Amino acid sequence: MAAIPVPRHPNLLVRAGVAISERTVGKTLEPARLLTWYPKAALGFGVMEALVAHHDGRLSKRVLQLVRLVASFAVGCPFCIDLNGMGKERNRLTDDEVRAVARLAGGALPDWPASVSELERLATRYAAALSATPMQPDAVLDEVTALFTPREVVVLATTSAQVNAWARLIRGLGVSPAGFSDTCEIAGHA
Repeated sequence: MAAIPVPRHPNLLVRAGVAISERTVGKTLEPARLLTWYPKAALGFGVMEALVAHHDGRLSKRVLQLVRLVASFAVGCPFCIDLNGMGKERNRLTDDEVRAVARLAGGALPDWPASVSELERLATRYAAALSATPMQPDAVLDEVTALFTPREVVVLATTSAQVNAWARLIRGLGVSPAGFSDTCEIAGHA
């Protein structure tokens, strides 16, 4: 249960957007429903969600899920960890990989499973650096720009920023995990 109630009679257009989002994930999206209190913010977050962080070339669904997970763990958003862990089996993410990402997000050097490629390791290190407080992108930026194309750097940065924006909003509204996945339990963030 969030810190504030969901509006009883939200804007019809915003309500339609929430319905489409909920149909896509198959669960109630309390953060989206809460945003209906402020339709301009709901529209802004909806557009961001629709246009940012879709797989692109070498940045597969698996890579972007790892990036979203490390950002979720780094900012400590249980709802985000839960949601961004959804479908991890489809992207061949193992429990050991989830635990390694959680350790990286917490500032520790993870013991990466052999299944995590160098590209994935660097992408997650970049997301962790962008999600740290204070941010620390300079620690990996030279490596990132050497391995990734400019477009890929922008996709990685915007994916991390998207998760950070959602996480801070969701935590600010007091939203709890909704049971999308077992990712919080795997990494000990229940």
